[in-house]
Amino acid sequence: QLQFVESGGGLVQPGGSLRLSCAASGDTLDEELIGWFRQAPGKEREGVSCISSTDGSLIYAASVKGRFTISRDYASNTVYLQMNNLKPEDTGVYYCGAKRQRYGWDRSMCFDWVLFGSWGQGTQVTVSS
Repeated sequence: QLQFVESGGGLVQPGGSLRLSCAASGDTLDEELIGWFRQAPGKEREGVSCISSTDGSLIYAASVKGRFTISRDYASNTVYLQMNNLKPEDTGVYYCGAKRQRYGWDRSMCFDWVLFGSWGQGTQVTVSS
């Protein structure tokens, strides 16, 4: 069964950078839509970025486009999220999840966390001066 372990979070000043890792085990990611989501205190989990296994598409939320970059390393079965020019509103717990693409997908799915599973424990990102 597919499981994720997220890491790389921490405390950073506004304008700083972090690189989050999402290591998969139990299965390959060959048929999965992999998404990074975040959840701030008192708020619903929201989609940040997705990477498609079927065609390599990269999808970003408008709030992070141009600052965040999602990528994957097939050899290590790991998905990364490079976060630059971080802002206080990026603060939250970051999770990665997966959704099977076998029966089709569209970009809007990247922003609906209910469709995803195999959640890890998350990694805390705090952007503060």
